[in-house]
Parts: sequence; C-alpha cells; structure tokens
Amino acid sequence: MVITRFAPSPTGYLHIGGLRTALYSYLWSKKNSGKFLLRIEDTDLKRNSKEAAFAIENAFAWTNLSHDGKIIYQSTRFDIYKSYVKQLLDEGKAYKCYMTKEELDSLRTFQMANKIRPHYDGRYRDFKGVPPKGVEPVIRIKAPLDGEISFVDGIKGEVHFNVKDMLDDFIIARSDGTPTYNFVVTIDDALMNITDVIRGDDHLSNTPKQIVIYEALGFEIPKFYHVPMILNNQGKKLSKRDGALDVMEYKNEGYLPEALLNFLVRLGWSHGDQEIFSLEEMIEFFDPSDINKSASAYNEEKLMWINSQYIKKLSSERLIKELEYFDVSIENFPKKEELIDVLRDRAKTIKELAVMVSNIVNEPTNYDEKACKKFIKGDALKNLAAFRETLEAHGECKSSEEFEILAKKFLEERGLKLKDLAQPIRIAMVGSAVSPSVFEVLNIVGYKNVIARIEKLLKHKGEENE
Repeated sequence: MVITRFAPSPTGYLHIGGLRTALYSYLWSKKNSGKFLLRIEDTDLKRNSKEAAFAIENAFAWTNLSHDGKIIYQSTRFDIYKSYVKQLLDEGKAYKCYMTKEELDSLRTFQMANKIRPHYDGRYRDFKGVPPKGVEPVIRIKAPLDGEISFVDGIKGEVHFNVKDMLDDFIIARSDGTPTYNFVVTIDDALMNITDVIRGDDHLSNTPKQIVIYEALGFEIPKFYHVPMILNNQGKKLSKRDGALDVMEYKNEGYLPEALLNFLVRLGWSHGDQEIFSLEEMIEFFDPSDINKSASAYNEEKLMWINSQYIKKLSSERLIKELEYFDVSIENFPKKEELIDVLRDRAKTIKELAVMVSNIVNEPTNYDEKACKKFIKGDALKNLAAFRETLEAHGECKSSEEFEILAKKFLEERGLKLKDLAQPIRIAMVGSAVSPSVFEVLNIVGYKNVIARIEKLLKHKGEENE
C-alpha cells in the first residue's frame, strides 16, 4: 500500500507550492488505493500560529483534498521523540555534546579563515571525561565519517552525497530537550508507515541526514520524490506579487478550487496534450515519476483560462452558490438560469461574474461618463424616449426574440441603425456600454424594469442638461 503525507509548518499560510505538493501526494496515494495523511509540524513553539494551522485546514477543506484519519500534530508527540533520543544514546549511536556557543563561534571563525567547510569537528564524539559544569548539552547523532550516502530519487534519479562534503554529527535534540526538524520528520514518517515522500527539492539536502536517522533506528527508508520549485517568469523564486499567495486568497480572487488544482497539477506534470482534468482523471493518469526535472514557471493567464473553462461547464446551481461568497444572491431572481447562461462565457473568475451579475440584476446607481459622452449624444435621448413609448404601447415582452423584433421594427420605421439604439439602451440597463447581447439583457431585466431603467437614465440626463 502506498501511504503519502503532507506535513506543513504552521508558521505561515499555505501557499500554492505547498498545495501542489499536497496534491501530488494525494493523487499518488489514491491512484494506488492507499492513504494520504496530514501532519502539522508544530514543534517550533515560538513561531507557530494557531491561525496558520487553521488556515491550512481551511485550504484543505476548500480544495476538497480529504486526508485519511485524524490530523497529527507533532507538538503532542514530544514524549515519543524523547524516547528515541534515549534509545540512540543508550545504543551509543548518539552522544551529549557540551560545546559552548563561544567554542562553536571560535571553530567557525577558524574554519572560515582557513577556507574549511563550516562543520562540527566531533570533539565530543568519544568524550569520556567529566562534563563541564554549567553547560546543558545538545544531543548529536554519530554520522558516517566517510564514504557517501546514495538513494534513487523518483524524479531526479540516482543522487549521491559525499559525507565529508556535507555531513557532520548533526544535532537531533537541542539543549532544552526539544528535538530538531530532521529528527522528528524521520520518526513520524516511519511511525506513520509513510512509503513515499513527495516534497519540494529545497528539502533535498535534508535527505542524507534523514537517511542517517532511518538507519540508526532501523527504520525502513521510504521512496523520495523531490519536486522542482515553481518560479516566476524571470526564473526567480515566486513572490506574492507573482502568485505565491495564501491559497485562500485565490478563493477571494474568484478562482474555483478544482480549477486551481487543475492548474497546479500541470505545473510540472503533463499527460499528452490534455489541459483540463477532472480529479478522477488526475488520479488515473498521475505518476510522480513523470514530473519534470526542471522548475516550472507560474502563469497567471493560464490559470485564468483554466478557471474560465470550469465556469463555462459548471452547473448554474453551483455558480449561483459560488456567487454568494461575493455577497451576490440571485436564488430568488426570476430569470437566474438565463442570467448565468448569458454571462458564463464572458467571465474568467467568479469575482468577475459577480460584478456582471450585479450590473444586470441591480438598477444602475451611476453611469459611465466615457460611455455617455460617446453614445448619449445627438438624438440618442430622443430615440430612447421614443423606444420607451413603443414598449409601453406594445405591452409586455416575454423573450429576447420579442424585444428584438420590436426594436428592429422601431428602427426600421425611423430609418435608424441598431447602434443608434443598442448602446444607449445598454447604458440605461447596466450603467455602461459593456454587456452581453442587448436583447438578452432586456429579457433578463424584465419588461417593467426595462421601462423603469430607461426612465431613470432619461431623468438623469435631463437633470444634467437643466
């Protein structure tokens, strides 16, 4: 059985790079009928934030990435970590190091001056003397002194680390007894029976240290997949300006969760030329071995395009529900279905859709000055007033076709063209010269409201001209 995990630290909000890692881990476990676990790595008690932990859970709920079992919090497992520290001490695989900060600083200064790689020199590795007074020791693990640590990465292939170039007897527990990151990660992954670790390649340098711990404790080493980073278009680390936002900010900007996941799965992975994937298709086709070895570039235009494709295909009921997040409620609007169908092809985000819906459902409170200057001139108001009279004489129009037939007859009788009437009507209906088909808008606004909005614009322009 494949068991994967996502293990964020609650020191900040979940960003899209983390969400992509979680998605890859989720897909791989589900493809193999396995388990996907969520662990909150909150051992850094000074930097942890309950709000950040809640935001991580909230992001998971919004994107529907369900995890198996309860969320595991590392802060509740200190006794477990301490027991493994004791085990390594008892077995002679770890030791107490009494090196003071002054000694460590002196060693670093000497190494830098002599162009030696900064590292702990092992002076307490086989210490048999009397411990110095007043010094609370750290616990260091006995790492290999030479040779290399190798493993096969599922994305990068064979990876080799020369021990002398990068390893020393690193700390597994601080002087206050708190365990270090690599130590707790290794223990938790082992005790949670994690078989496949999918994570960002910024963790690649942690892997040899974790392998040392796995081997010291006799744990089985999982399969590692180190995923290249997401970069901006200039090839640099993604910043907030580029899109490295809190995942929930994407909801605030009007992106759909399935569209965001679809976008992220394609940032570094592909299946032929297919662009749009349902979650079921992602699970069917995904294999972490197919992830690109090179970094991916964030592309906001691509994200918007994918989001627009989902908006086009989603049910009206779902879109109406999504609009409520932006305080737009049309559940009781008589022509809500027609309204959504008219607008869904024009919106890239739910936020845009909400603005478009509001512009049609609600009577304009002001009118675009540029549009008025361009289209409300000459006989525009006179023609608009005449069309209002034609509407009143005709009686209720019950479809966009009926509005269109009436308008064309009106234009023909007066020798006018559609543009002479359409733009002034748009301004009357939505406050600007931008809208879907003017006749569809008239039908959705409704006969009585059409007359009322025309009257309001006529009154507004009349007052302006007084």
